[in-house]
Amino acid sequence: MSVLGWTFAAPALLWGLLALPILWLILRAIPPAPIRRRFPAVVLLLGLDDKTRTADRTPWWLLLLRALAIAAAIVGFAGPTRAPLGDSAPSDRPLLIVMDGGWAEAQDWPALRAIALQDLADAGRMGRSAALLRLTDPPQPPEWQSADALRGALAAAQPAPRAPADFAGWAALLGDGPFDTLWISDGLNHAGRGDLLAALQVKGRVDVALPARAPLGLAPATFDKGNILLTALRQPSAAAQEITLLAMGTAPDGSEAELARTPARFAAGSGRATARLSLPPELRSRITRLEIEGQRSAGAVSLTDDTLTRRKVAIISAAADTEGLQLLSPTHYLTQALAPSSDLLTGSIAQALAQGPDTIILADVAKIGADESAALTEWITQGGTLLRFAGPRLAGAEFDNGQDPLLPVRLRAGGRATGGAMTWGEAKALAPFAPASPFAGLTIGPDVTVSAQVLAEPDPTLIDATLAALTDGTPLVTRKKLGAGQIVLFHVTANAEWSTLPLSGLFVQMLERLAVASRSAGATQAEVLGGGPWQPQRLTGAFADMDDGTALAGVDGDALWRALQTEPSADVPAGLYLGAQRSVALNIIGAADTLSAFDWPESVVLRGPNQAPPAQGKGPLLAAALVLLALDILASLALGGRLMRGVGVVALALLLAPSPPAQAQDSASDFAALRATRGVVLAHVITGDAELDEIAQAGLRGLGDVLAYRTSIEPEPPVAVNIETDDLDFYPFLYWPISASQPLPSPAAVEKLNRFLRTGGMIMFDTRTGDLTSGPEQDMLQLLTTGLDIPPLEPLPQDHVLTRSFYLTSSFPGRYEGAPVWVEAAPQAAADAPEGMPFRNLNDGVTPVIIGSNDWAGAWAMDENFMYLLPVGRGFAGEEQREYAFRFGVNVIMHVLTGNYKSDQVHVPALLDRLGQ
Repeated sequence: MSVLGWTFAAPALLWGLLALPILWLILRAIPPAPIRRRFPAVVLLLGLDDKTRTADRTPWWLLLLRALAIAAAIVGFAGPTRAPLGDSAPSDRPLLIVMDGGWAEAQDWPALRAIALQDLADAGRMGRSAALLRLTDPPQPPEWQSADALRGALAAAQPAPRAPADFAGWAALLGDGPFDTLWISDGLNHAGRGDLLAALQVKGRVDVALPARAPLGLAPATFDKGNILLTALRQPSAAAQEITLLAMGTAPDGSEAELARTPARFAAGSGRATARLSLPPELRSRITRLEIEGQRSAGAVSLTDDTLTRRKVAIISAAADTEGLQLLSPTHYLTQALAPSSDLLTGSIAQALAQGPDTIILADVAKIGADESAALTEWITQGGTLLRFAGPRLAGAEFDNGQDPLLPVRLRAGGRATGGAMTWGEAKALAPFAPASPFAGLTIGPDVTVSAQVLAEPDPTLIDATLAALTDGTPLVTRKKLGAGQIVLFHVTANAEWSTLPLSGLFVQMLERLAVASRSAGATQAEVLGGGPWQPQRLTGAFADMDDGTALAGVDGDALWRALQTEPSADVPAGLYLGAQRSVALNIIGAADTLSAFDWPESVVLRGPNQAPPAQGKGPLLAAALVLLALDILASLALGGRLMRGVGVVALALLLAPSPPAQAQDSASDFAALRATRGVVLAHVITGDAELDEIAQAGLRGLGDVLAYRTSIEPEPPVAVNIETDDLDFYPFLYWPISASQPLPSPAAVEKLNRFLRTGGMIMFDTRTGDLTSGPEQDMLQLLTTGLDIPPLEPLPQDHVLTRSFYLTSSFPGRYEGAPVWVEAAPQAAADAPEGMPFRNLNDGVTPVIIGSNDWAGAWAMDENFMYLLPVGRGFAGEEQREYAFRFGVNVIMHVLTGNYKSDQVHVPALLDRLGQ
């Protein structure tokens, strides 16, 4: 029901307004209560003139006040709602909610769905029927039902990791009859959107809700001159924008971690931003996906396949390797250069082809059989790279018709010296690489020279085939494209016999550029169609999350190839697919895709999450009713002469009410106590050094994340405690980093700390210097522990429970390692402990203190994005040290929480033996 632009959730309650005239008559007929006065005698009434008159009817203004209060309550409970200014009047036609439902809406999905739910609620208040269409589903006619029945389906709706499709099919199934449309759209210019919009406008009014933020996309990564080339997409905008691209992959411990990051900048008016990542092969092969930081949509993620992983390279030589002359072997330098980044294959050409290599290298192989030549040609056409090196055999070979089809250029028949190689009086240097060469940008050292080579026959196409040349223009490396693959020839040997190139770092870089290029174009049609069925491994979710796809049925190569050429679908979702020979990544954004905004006509009402919500009249009207009723009470008291008495009662009640400030003073401590008792809370002592306290907080946060991931302990967020004012009884563990400038605790704080130690708490003192023998932090540690009831200590023994409470470990590093770690000594050494009992017995076997200098919090410290804040060691050795630091931290917390449980395990054999007796 709509009245003057207002709709009502319960319009039937408005019929109660008709009762107001009847209520007016009833209230008017009932006079106010009479005033009773007592007099000592009737005689005293004689001659009195009563100046106070009591009306026989309720005053009209009081009746109006009460009528307005009741009317406001009735209208308020009816739930009035008014759309924002600018929207047209509500309609009585059915409401069709159309949702693109694709990846581009995921970033603002909750807000967009809230708009749809609000419009659906308004339709329900007006008794309109409704239907829901999701354009990522197969086309189907609208199913009209009540708005309340549709609410559950709409509330549970989620975007799909694909784009909306088949707009023409949806337009053909809209049916007859008028209706209004709310279109929840991603705003992108999908093919066919205009046709569906025209069909919807014929039916009635169309409102379009758009995301508050334009979506961003990430195209598949490619290789360009040895670097990973990343391309981000957006709708062209007049404003410049900078984003961060992340490379995610597998850490040494098997967990997912951020391997690299790089900024990318959209220029003003541009819809593309590019960035380059230069990573070593062993790190690049661990990348599993690339993503845009802060974007929660499938389009902002690009999965990687064999393009970035270790390649299979077959190295084949015509000469038998001599065991005593490894440096003269044709394949020695090739093996040394490619072994760190590739899986090397050996054997014959047929054996190598059977293993599905990415690159085949022939070192001075002159004659290739007809069958092997045909197989090689087919393999190259499908995307392989054949890399050949010259030598005495190739220089002296004679080919049919003077041309080998598996060579990029024709070799000169004459002009060769003995052995088939050309010689000069002095060695030649390499010329700078051309900008179009795959070697462009590589530095040529002065030590790289060529003393002999095979010559290419002059040809008009020789310049285009040349990738590298000598200073006199003689081609050194030539290439020929063959189908999707290529043939490359080095006109020198693969060893140092003809040139110093294999002895230089340039040789490794040139091989890397060529080996990487073998997969830069992605999967070929022949590989996909012949590699099925393709089993999904990981699927990309709409919100950029990864789902396990191994339980799904495989996809045939034809369907996967069509999806690679077009876009993912419900039958072939975006994700990583594994075939017989390789893996293929199907991403939301393709290499040739662009993002552009759809041009909505002026007849469409554009809305968004930032639009003002509909005005709700229920709250203000009920508040007005309460105010009017309060005024009615005051007016009634005034008419009856009891106003001052009522005011006095209210004032007395306010005076006797408890003081709010007293409760406010305790609220902070009560909140801290409630927070600390919800679960395990790790705490650190405030030192007064802001940077040190921040590292301690981040360290405990990182340790808590590791505990939650690896154990059954799920700590609450860590807290910082002030030992002077905060209650320590709620915390099982305190980390105390030592600063040379922190204040000494007061006697009351010392007593509080002693009580904490005696009742099962643990304090980990950390000087963070890697040295406990001297220094200002060591001096401050001695001052801080003066007065603390610390038992006798000893270096942490190898059989201590801390070495096996969760992990078996013999080292206890932080950012530093090797310094001793001190714990409570064994009971025999602690016989003279305070109160006649060692702490080991008081605290259920838990050492009350751990004293060290390894800076454990620095090794544990992570930010909110799970990035480590401080470095540990160098390379993989540092990562291993950080891992052992986390293991020690897990052992400490498990030791605190389980007491002597692990220590008692050593007695299990004896107990079992006794039970057996």
